[in-house]
Amino acid sequence: MLHHRLLGYLDEVARSGSIRRAAARLNVASSAVNRQILSLEAQMGTPLFERLPRGLRLTAAGEVLIRHVRETLTAQERMMAQVAALKGLTRGQVTIATMGSLAVGVLAGVIRAFRESHPRIVVKVLVLPVDAIGAALVSGEADLALAYRLPPNPRMRCIAAFEHRLGAVMAPGHPLSGRFHVRMVECLDYPLVVADRSMTLRDVIERLVPEGASLSPAVETNSIELMKQLAQAPPHVTFVNLSDVGEEIGRGVLAFTPLSDARATTQTACLMQRARSALDGPAHLVAIRIAAAFETYGAGD
Repeated sequence: MLHHRLLGYLDEVARSGSIRRAAARLNVASSAVNRQILSLEAQMGTPLFERLPRGLRLTAAGEVLIRHVRETLTAQERMMAQVAALKGLTRGQVTIATMGSLAVGVLAGVIRAFRESHPRIVVKVLVLPVDAIGAALVSGEADLALAYRLPPNPRMRCIAAFEHRLGAVMAPGHPLSGRFHVRMVECLDYPLVVADRSMTLRDVIERLVPEGASLSPAVETNSIELMKQLAQAPPHVTFVNLSDVGEEIGRGVLAFTPLSDARATTQTACLMQRARSALDGPAHLVAIRIAAAFETYGAGD
């Protein structure tokens, strides 16, 4: 209903309390400003300003409208700044708080590609425990947070969510590779490299061990990188999300076989920003890249 020029007229008249002074500051004719306001009052069916001997004063309806006007102008300015930043983005900094498994998986590829197209933008990655990831975002230490199972916080907002399939990972040529699905009980016959109890992944894995069986890891670690390295040496088997091993699968050094209980073996990663602030140009660009890359590894049916 309100176009940008009229928004500016209303804001300036409300601030100056005078059509004449507002018109002078806007460098337009007083009659043009007055005509626009009278037309809007007729359209809304109520006066927006009280006409007083010494100027204008907002009515109750005008107070409601001017709040909307100023919120809209602020949002427009923020949007234009972001668009301008995206058009001519040459320098800046983005800080991402995340967990180790995501940092060495798809996120590494995202950052490599981003740095090729934006070499003067600095990307900082903070690998933190889950409870510290949200704290880094809320405090402003990080611009974005990316993690599984982040505790709910009204000061954070999820801008993208990705459901990832958990599977057994092993060297190509391993007896469990090349299959459509594998059951957890079949994996227990091989030496297992398993996430330790400091990682959220461990809880998911333990829930999949059938009753009467036991999980007896050959190696326990909080390093996804070590898990992937050891899985390349037969007959070891490890358990990670597909997104964690996309690069190794592409290079042909690892194979991924989904675990059979699809409902129990998916995890949701959330990309978060602070709830009450907009992303600046560099952070917005990185967020788009992360969302696109992680969609590639979404859970199948």
